[in-house]
Amino acid sequence: MVRNYKFKLSLMQKPTTIEEYNNSLTSQEQAISAKLQAIINTELTNATSKLWHGAPVWFLDGNPIVGYSSQKLGLRLMFWSGADFGENQLEPGTGKFKDASIFYTSVEQIDAHLLKRWLSKAANIQWDYKNIVKRRGKLVKIEVA
Repeated sequence: MVRNYKFKLSLMQKPTTIEEYNNSLTSQEQAISAKLQAIINTELTNATSKLWHGAPVWFLDGNPIVGYSSQKLGLRLMFWSGADFGENQLEPGTGKFKDASIFYTSVEQIDAHLLKRWLSKAANIQWDYKNIVKRRGKLVKIEVA
């Protein structure tokens, strides 16, 4: 399946803002990203957001918390410390880090109640990705007050 965003990106510069990124997605992915972004912004009011490694990411005190990206399986919502949330719906990553994800192929699949619960956990359960290089690739859990 050829995705429209790949074609659009090949004709123009890579996105430099979250808005540009979202506009480069297929219409279905745009609907998903709009809903995710609205809920994330409402729940993580102290977070800053930007494109990081080419995808929208939200940070608390410089530490990546949550982000999404377009992939073959759909729009992937990833929590950097999600493996420790104890949530069956979130699929743990490779094991090297503490990430966990869920894929969406339609906006109707987004359960706002679940997403809010995950975002609450994301604010309180954090591994220090911001300083991982300083620790030579070793993750340390952050004590969130």
